[in-house]
Amino acid sequence: MATSEKSRGNWNSKLGFILAAAGSAVGLGNIWGFPSQVADNGGAAFIVIYLLCCLIIGLPVMIAELAVGRYSKKNPVGAFRSVSSSWFAPLIGFWGVICGVMILSFYLVVAGWTAGYVFEEIFFFMGYPELASWFGQLDNGLKNAIFSVLFMLATIAIITGGVSNGIEKATKLLMPLLIFILGMMILYVLTLEGSAEGVRVYLRPDFSSINTDLVFSAMGQAFFSLSLGMGALITYGSYLSKKQNLVESATYVTLADVGIAFMAGFLIIPAMYVAQSSGVQIFDADGNLFASTTLVFNVLPEMFHNMGGIGLIAGVMFFVLLGMAALTSTISLLEVPVAYMIDEHNVSRKQAAWSIGGLIMFFAVIVSFYIGLIDLLVVIFNNIGLPLGGLMICVVVGYLWKTESALKEISHGFENVENTWFAPLWSFFIKVICPLVIGLVFISTIYNIFN
Repeated sequence: MATSEKSRGNWNSKLGFILAAAGSAVGLGNIWGFPSQVADNGGAAFIVIYLLCCLIIGLPVMIAELAVGRYSKKNPVGAFRSVSSSWFAPLIGFWGVICGVMILSFYLVVAGWTAGYVFEEIFFFMGYPELASWFGQLDNGLKNAIFSVLFMLATIAIITGGVSNGIEKATKLLMPLLIFILGMMILYVLTLEGSAEGVRVYLRPDFSSINTDLVFSAMGQAFFSLSLGMGALITYGSYLSKKQNLVESATYVTLADVGIAFMAGFLIIPAMYVAQSSGVQIFDADGNLFASTTLVFNVLPEMFHNMGGIGLIAGVMFFVLLGMAALTSTISLLEVPVAYMIDEHNVSRKQAAWSIGGLIMFFAVIVSFYIGLIDLLVVIFNNIGLPLGGLMICVVVGYLWKTESALKEISHGFENVENTWFAPLWSFFIKVICPLVIGLVFISTIYNIFN
């Protein structure tokens, strides 16, 4: 089967790409990971560092990924082969594909938890506590496997629809709906007792807490939340029109990601203190905030349970929100290996989606029954894999493909970019600042793992 530009697919509109790329970036890491990091790391001080990391490191790398993708019109493996003759360049792309596959294998299980808790809330308020408890057990292998498979089937159904009729249509529906539900939940939570204290904690900066660990934590959060280093944005970039301004589009995607993370903070942190005001414990014996998983799947459900009838609506809306955020990310994670199969092995989109999706589904079922694997997979493919992938992208674009070649690609849709302030600044960041900072994060991560 030919893999022409037409057969691969294209985005129908600029908005469609921005929403799809933002959907890839906006996931569970934004909705519960970011607020928990803020609460643990000096409130607004962490927000400031996170914003700087997204703009100074995340945005330049995102532009680089999009440029590589659009220039090559290929998946990460074919893309790196197109921009460099070095033998290891395709291996970098293949590492991104592997990271995406393995991250999706455990992400499906976590996404399934959000779906399970929709039913937990419903059955609790219907007066079936035992059934509610079954749906709320995070270590329930059978339940985890069922919802993981359902999540993957929904993802495959969207992917088989293609780029414009599948991914773009789905994200055009999901992203506005996600923002609407998030906004409604924020407005409601802010009316509850205890929310004001949460807002103060969220917005009050503690700059004394800024240290190397906080900066590296913000960098890691930015990298994961922006979907960098795993080939997703290279793949999405490969479907872009030459008329589209890559710098402008990447900026919109970054701002959307940061904006939704910031909104999520206005929901999660005030909700934590609402829970505390109703008698729910949110700190451990040492005075530390409970881990994000405990907060989302223990503390907040208990808060919803104490709210009476309105708690049913609030609880269902909250976990539907999380499920939608997860789905927008699983779509992009599956599209990467699917694009690889289409481009490199000349298979149809439908065959690629079902074969790769089926394999990942198998991995997800194993993880469903052995939940402890999640921590190991997070360390290898998220904490180590993504910074390593981002570092290699900077090396390839900065020193093998050369930033001059990348700027020629960026000039499509951004005329005379070579003569603007952007060109030397972006080149300097990709060649020096980004690899230096990402390299430090990578070294720090390895050090912390083995010490």
